[in-house]
Amino acid sequence: MIDVEFRIVSDHRDGLMLGMGQIIMASGFEVLRPKISACDEGTLLAVTARGPQQKLLELQDRLGSHPLVRSFEARLPETALAEAGKTPVDAVVIASVPADAMPDRAAAELLLPQLARDYPKIAKKLLDFDRGLDSGKREATMRYVGTRVGAWLYKRDYTLGARLDLADSIRQIALPALRQWLGAVEASGANLRVSDSPFCGSGLHHGHSCHFIRGELEGLLNESGHLGRLRVVESECRNAGNAACVFEFTT
Repeated sequence: MIDVEFRIVSDHRDGLMLGMGQIIMASGFEVLRPKISACDEGTLLAVTARGPQQKLLELQDRLGSHPLVRSFEARLPETALAEAGKTPVDAVVIASVPADAMPDRAAAELLLPQLARDYPKIAKKLLDFDRGLDSGKREATMRYVGTRVGAWLYKRDYTLGARLDLADSIRQIALPALRQWLGAVEASGANLRVSDSPFCGSGLHHGHSCHFIRGELEGLLNESGHLGRLRVVESECRNAGNAACVFEFTT
């Protein structure tokens, strides 16, 4: 077990403590000593979470993708530092997500209804949206939009299906969902291979560019909740000189 102190900054006070408490508990942690206050950036929630260390990355990922969270920092609390013979001055930041690295949620919320209306004919809208983003927020925002679209698509098309294992979920959910709008998508072992991603060659990204597809796959497969918290890695990308874009699933 590990205790971690989170300092979460939000633009909204209403619902912040309840929303973050639900995320912390859903990740297998206990909520300790929550305190909410005003700060220069908006509203600050300081809360200690106690739970299994192996689930800390999952918790951080959930916090970072939550629409109420503008930025957050995770540290070992002073009690843990004292037990280790250190002072608060020695505190090491375990994780820090600054505001300028968070997705542009306001822009995303304007786009999402359009994508829901036009799905699967969304490639042009996504590229136009991608082109209009600040370069520093491009990756985080496109992945966030993808996650939201994937979760929506799961609820629309797959929520009444059986609880599949990861391999069957990739073949029976992720593969047909991507084929709806990308066409040429193939399963390669436990990975998915996209031969003609519209995000490659757009000139907007250096190196790997398919952040929306990563997010969509994560939204599709994490929405059911029974597979744990999956992450999708783009191990190869045509925009980085590879023959195709390959997506790998990790826990």
